[in-house]
Amino acid sequence: MAKAIHSMVRVLDEARSVEFYRTAFGLEVADRLDFDDFTLVYLSNPESDFEVELTVNKGRTEPYDLGDGYGHLAVSVADLEAEHTRVTEAGLEPRKIVEFAPGGTLVGRFFFIADPDGYQIEVLERSGRFK
Repeated sequence: MAKAIHSMVRVLDEARSVEFYRTAFGLEVADRLDFDDFTLVYLSNPESDFEVELTVNKGRTEPYDLGDGYGHLAVSVADLEAEHTRVTEAGLEPRKIVEFAPGGTLVGRFFFIADPDGYQIEVLERSGRFK
C-alpha cells in the first residue's frame, strides 16, 4: 500500500515561500537539503506527516508558469522493487529505479510514474527521511 508523503513545488524566493506557508498553513521548516544547483526545503506541521517540498533552483530568475511550476506528488513504499514490478506488470510503465546519492551519500531510492494526464508521481523507498 502506498502512503502520500510530500508534494513538490518550484519557487523563486525561498524566504518568501517559507513565510507564506507558515502564515497560511502553519507549516514550519522540517528539513533543508542544500545541493550545488538546488535546495530542497521540507515544510510540515504536527497535524500530518505529509510535507510540502519547496525546490529552489539556484540561478533561476524568471517566474514559473503553471506548465513548468508543477513538480510531483510523492508516495512511499516498503519494497521499492516489488512495487516497481507490480506497476510494470499492471502496464503502467514506470521509469527505472534511481539511487540519488550526491557526493556518495544516499539520499533516496525512487522511480517516477506518470498518471494519465502526465502528472508525475515519485515512488520512494521508505528509508531515512522518506517514511
